[in-house]
Amino acid sequence: MSGFVEKPEPIQVPGLVHLHTGKVRELYQNEAGDLVMVASDRISAFDWVLPTEIPDKGRVLTQLSLWWFEQIADLIPNHVLSTDLPAGAPADWAGRTLVCKSLQMVPVEAVARGYLTGSGLLEYNESRTVCGLALPEGLVDGSELPAPIFTPATKAEVGEHDENVSYEEVARQVGADTAAQLRQATLAVYARGRDIARDRGIILADTKFEFGFDGETLVLADEILTPDSSRFWPADLWEPGHAQPSYDKQFVRDWLTSPASGWDRKSEQPPPPLPQEVVDATRAKYVEAYERLTGTSWS
Repeated sequence: MSGFVEKPEPIQVPGLVHLHTGKVRELYQNEAGDLVMVASDRISAFDWVLPTEIPDKGRVLTQLSLWWFEQIADLIPNHVLSTDLPAGAPADWAGRTLVCKSLQMVPVEAVARGYLTGSGLLEYNESRTVCGLALPEGLVDGSELPAPIFTPATKAEVGEHDENVSYEEVARQVGADTAAQLRQATLAVYARGRDIARDRGIILADTKFEFGFDGETLVLADEILTPDSSRFWPADLWEPGHAQPSYDKQFVRDWLTSPASGWDRKSEQPPPPLPQEVVDATRAKYVEAYERLTGTSWS
């Protein structure tokens, strides 16, 4: 069992219809048929959405995504129409709200990996493959791959694990042409992100994207290249052979699995609230990632 420790009641705004509550985002539709995405300060770990929020997290994710959309605008279009606040929306939505095109979403998590870790490492240790792609012997946790690879996954409901699948399975599900477009776009955006991050002293180990179609055109949706959708590692601390320090939920995961939390991950009990020092440290990591990548200070 997993999911929300305390599922929030969505805010009702005149002229907007609430469609969905995700791990982080609330999704609405306006009267024009466009989607309105609001990034909350919720944080998830181990398939649970935790009861404690991380201040500014939703704004950091939104503003970082907007910055990245500009950096890759020549590679692929994105779904953002406006950052204007809908009439009647609460002031707290400022900076965390995007008005977006309604797309025909592709039901695939498009994942690019340039380094071996996470679920890719688990599969590699069993079979020397990731999503069916053969990799050389001798790789360890944190190893750079010979070249970035496209390792798609099926999208899961809140509280469920995404499941890695082969490229051939994606082609069967969505068609060969769409699968080829997904792979090309994923690897192109990853390569751009990797190079920009590297120039700023950050390794982009892996990342996931969501895509949809606007008519015949493939469009990048949701968030991109944030600490929630990517593994960012400090380049100066990179040392293959063990888990790397990262710009994400590391403090949260470490505390939840420590004796201090008193929580048994294998039980069906929800995790406890986070202590203030873990909240502060996690917020600082999100802000640091934003500042190092964009070269601007967070205010």
